[in-house]
Amino acid sequence: MKLALAQAALGPLLLAQGRRVRRTTPVLPEPPGAREGEAGEGPLLRVLVTGDSAGAGVGAASQEEALAGRLVAQLAPRFRVRWRVVAKTGATTASTIRHLSRLEAFAVDVAVTSLGVNDVTGAVGPAKFVARQAVLHALLRERFGARQVVVSGLPPVHAFPALPQPLRWYLGARARELDAALAASLPDGQGAEFLPFDGSLDRASMASDGFHPGPAVYAAWGAAAAARISRKFGPGDNDGAAATAQEPK
Repeated sequence: MKLALAQAALGPLLLAQGRRVRRTTPVLPEPPGAREGEAGEGPLLRVLVTGDSAGAGVGAASQEEALAGRLVAQLAPRFRVRWRVVAKTGATTASTIRHLSRLEAFAVDVAVTSLGVNDVTGAVGPAKFVARQAVLHALLRERFGARQVVVSGLPPVHAFPALPQPLRWYLGARARELDAALAASLPDGQGAEFLPFDGSLDRASMASDGFHPGPAVYAAWGAAAAARISRKFGPGDNDGAAATAQEPK
């Protein structure tokens, strides 16, 4: 109700600020580098990173400094990691579902998702967002065989330097709503689990556009995701070890 009232009262200003941000914020490219590969030694672990511009690594100088690269670097000492990035600037949960549905299926053991900010800016409500996320997680399990889906929480949009007030407050509050709803829906008992954003954002830790993560944020994110994956597929999990030891079909 509070956000609905704010939107009604501030609607024209929020719209004008949003247009100005899109017009004046630098558009950073997705970083160069391989989007699939293999690294490390040990039991085979097939990893997919999917989602939006942060999943694609915008704000990093290369894929090695992006989420996928940091994740692989953390996992490679313990696993033979076969990894792939299927992420795109501007992606929402709905567009990611459509894109993955059209791809030729390939086998993965774990998927790490990066989605939500474009759902916020696209005015997707909490209930619809959670429902679409559930469809995505089912797709990753049923079409790609993922036994674990690490669902990254939304970043603190209220701290994005690129956003002026009151737009920053408004989008930040909407991001908190979606993040809380997503967290409450997980774990789903079928392998999807919530990975909250941990830490704070400031201009020094973000990319030059004031909107995307910088290398330090990607490093922390990759380490946190790798820790979750290692607990699931480490030597203490016999089912996980057996699954990752097999080549994909």
